[in-house]
Amino acid sequence: MTAVTFLDLAEFHRQFLDEFGAAVATVIRRGRFVLGQEVEAFESEFAAYTGTRYAVGVASGLDALILTLRAWKEQGRLAPGDRVLVPANTFIATILAVTECGLVPVPVEPDPETYNLDPRRLVSAMDSRTKAVIIVHLYGQAADMKAICQFCLEHDLLLLEDAAQAHGAQIGLTRVGAFGAAAGFSFYPGKNLGALGDGGAITTNDPDLCRLLKSLRNYGSQKKYHNDHIGLNSRLDELQAAFLRIKLRQLDAHNEHRRRIARLYRRNIQHSEVQLPTLRGEESEHVWHLFVVQSPDRAGLADHLAQRNVETLIHYPIAPHKQDCFRGLLSDYKLDITERIHQRVLSLPIGPTLSEKQAEAVIDGVNSWRVIQN
Repeated sequence: MTAVTFLDLAEFHRQFLDEFGAAVATVIRRGRFVLGQEVEAFESEFAAYTGTRYAVGVASGLDALILTLRAWKEQGRLAPGDRVLVPANTFIATILAVTECGLVPVPVEPDPETYNLDPRRLVSAMDSRTKAVIIVHLYGQAADMKAICQFCLEHDLLLLEDAAQAHGAQIGLTRVGAFGAAAGFSFYPGKNLGALGDGGAITTNDPDLCRLLKSLRNYGSQKKYHNDHIGLNSRLDELQAAFLRIKLRQLDAHNEHRRRIARLYRRNIQHSEVQLPTLRGEESEHVWHLFVVQSPDRAGLADHLAQRNVETLIHYPIAPHKQDCFRGLLSDYKLDITERIHQRVLSLPIGPTLSEKQAEAVIDGVNSWRVIQN
C-alpha cells in the first residue's frame, strides 16, 4: 500500500541543496546578515513576479498585515476603532492583524462553493465606520477581485490582500498581490513559496507606503539611530531571502504540478459523501496550496484514509469567531456557513513532490470509503 505524506518538505528541498549551499557560502563571505543584498534582490524579483512596483521583506505573513495596517494609521488613512471587513472563513492571523492594530474586525460569510468571501455580503456588513477590507485568497484560489475592487472603489475603502496561501495565483494576466492598495504574503515553510524558516513580504504600488513600511519594519528608522516612527523589528532574514530567490525561479513549475494533481483529484474522486472544491473561474486563478474537500463525516473519512497510510489535515477545525481569544468581540456573530465549513473540511495531500501514483492512492482511498450509517 502506497504511503502518502501530506507534504514532504525534506524530499522537496533535496533538489535545491547545492544551490542553497552556494547561497549560504555567498552570504557568509559577504558578512552582511540583515537587510543586505539578498533581501534587496529578492524584493526586486518578487515585486516583478507579482507585477507590482515594490516588495518589502518582513519577518512573517502576520507582520506583513500588521505593518500595512500600522502604516495606514501612520498616514492617517485609518484610526483606532475603525472597522475592517474580513472573511469569516480564514486562518486566525487575518483577524489578529486587525485587533493588533486597535481596529475592529467585522466577519463576512464566504461563498460556500469556493470558500472565499462572498462579495455580495459586503454591503450589509459595512457602516459609516468601515474604512477597509481585507480579502483572503483562501487555499490558493483568487477571490472575486472584480467585484471586491469595484465595491472598495465605490465606497472609498482601503483594500488589503491576504495572499499568504496564493503565491502565483492570477486572474487574467494579473497576479494576486497586485489588486489591492497592498498585499501581505507569508513564506512559512509549507507555503507554495516557502522559506526554510519564517518570513513574509508586502507588495504595493505606492512609493510613500513602501518607504514607510521599510522604516516601520526596522525600528521606525530609515537612518541608523534616527527613529521617525514607533516601529518593530520585523526584517526578512538575509539567508531566507537567498533561499527564496532560488525557489522563486521554480514557483510556476511547482504550481503547475499542483494543478495536475488537483485535476486528477477532481476528475477521479467520485463519492456521494465527499464534496470537491469548486473553481470560481479559470484554472490559473488557483494554485492549490490546499486541496480541501467537505464531508458530513469528516472523522470517518480521515480515519479511513489513515488506515490506508494517507495523511490528511484539517484547515481549520475552529472558526476564528469561536476561538477563546475573541470571546466577547466576535463570539456573538451568527455565521452558519463558516461554522458548517469548519465542521466539514478535510485537506487531502497535495504538493510539488506528490507523484501520480500517490495521487491515485489518495483517490482510491477516498472512493473505497464506505460510510457507516447509524
